[in-house]
Amino acid sequence: MSREMLQLAEALASEKNVEAEVVFQALEFALSTAAKKKANREHMDVRVEIDRGTGEYRTFRRWLIVADEDYTYPDVEKTIEEIQEEIPDTDIQIGEYYEEQLENEGFGRQAAQTAKQIILQRIRDAEREQILNEFLQQKEDIVMGTVKRVEGHGIIVELIAGKLDALIPRDQMIPRENFRSGDRIRALFVRVEEIGNTGRKQVVLSRTSGEFLAKLYEQEVPEIADGLLEIREVARDPGQRAKVAVKANDQRIDPQGTCIGVRGSRVNAVSNELSGERIDVVLWSSETAQFVINALSPAEVSRILIDEDKHAVDVIVAEDQLALAIGRSGQNVRLASDLTGWQLNIMTVKEADERNEAEDTAIRELFISHMSIDAETADVLVQEGFQTLEEVAYVPAAELLEIEGFDEEIVEVLRNRARDAILTLAIVSEEKLADVSEDMRNLDGLDSDMLRDLAQAGIITRDDLAELSVDELIEITGVTEEEAKKVIMAAREHWFTEESN
Repeated sequence: MSREMLQLAEALASEKNVEAEVVFQALEFALSTAAKKKANREHMDVRVEIDRGTGEYRTFRRWLIVADEDYTYPDVEKTIEEIQEEIPDTDIQIGEYYEEQLENEGFGRQAAQTAKQIILQRIRDAEREQILNEFLQQKEDIVMGTVKRVEGHGIIVELIAGKLDALIPRDQMIPRENFRSGDRIRALFVRVEEIGNTGRKQVVLSRTSGEFLAKLYEQEVPEIADGLLEIREVARDPGQRAKVAVKANDQRIDPQGTCIGVRGSRVNAVSNELSGERIDVVLWSSETAQFVINALSPAEVSRILIDEDKHAVDVIVAEDQLALAIGRSGQNVRLASDLTGWQLNIMTVKEADERNEAEDTAIRELFISHMSIDAETADVLVQEGFQTLEEVAYVPAAELLEIEGFDEEIVEVLRNRARDAILTLAIVSEEKLADVSEDMRNLDGLDSDMLRDLAQAGIITRDDLAELSVDELIEITGVTEEEAKKVIMAAREHWFTEESN
């Protein structure tokens, strides 16, 4: 039998063009499978060891040694106490294996067939791994393939004929794009991921990524590859519209004209690849104000106000520019916001003036009511740019003395009254904060400042918060839209839990 084993290993290795060690491992697995079937115990742990020189083999049954409290599977485990009783002089430890030799199972036709199947599978796996590694070594960002089939979860793309497939997931496909089997397709390489628990790997592609658009542009515009200009930011509404921010590294180059091309040749080439996606090429700027103005093109901006704390920009436009600035379904302002990374609030000159007037009125009433000053003095403070009690209380006295009609006595009174008002409001705020319910205090996303703002507005329970709209929460606390959505959804979570129960 030993000679037959060596002959079989040699024949299989030659036939399948694999290393002899791969064949021996497959044979050992086949023999161990046969031994378990003979014992009619599929869960038994069996190890077969073939001598690579003589072809002789031995069969062992194995048990993992575990602590008594961890003993779970009798077919493959023994407790340390049990093994010490069976073999008093053993020095085996927990975590090691105890083996008993079994009678060898004959290597019949079924075992040989099993070994062949294992070898074939290992060859296929090795080929796939090699092909995948060769593909990854090419380091191609944009790949070209052929549509193999269209499935519910995406498109299967054949990258290397009959050897390597890739997936474009449904959420990475441009909406309303129609591909059929045999169509040529380009996409961006995104990652390699495992398919379930199979151990096999899948190449994942994208046609909706902003990077895909940028890489297409690199192929169309040689100046990008040469480093004369660069794409700094991309924002996309896949298949509909995109904005690309470009910057020239050579002042002799017009970045917009270069990316658009003669009669739009370059931008049209990219647009055609993206199912007619309309592309706006805008100038990138390191200055926030200028970048926002450029990003909102083709709308004309009258002026902007930047709020660094909220990372937001108020954009004021003429009445006839409002629709253009916002765009259809808010598309233009949304893309401009994505491109710049700032929250953009579009309003007309009239709306801005009305809002400013309302804010000034609110500040004026704050000064009158909390500092006990007359309307004329409050108007002077507002006109000089003071917006909070803290500014009046703690700005250098010299700044207040520069105001016409203010002397040292008036400045001292104003500063003291502002400080007293701040202290009083803080005490009231803490008292209201004490009324906030425990479940609201423990809500994810709420910090102490937000709790104080909410308590000041009379929002003291989780249900009170859950009933707010996103806009109302933003107005009360000044958080971003994304933060407001998360907090409100967290507050409403118990509603859905109660319904499901």
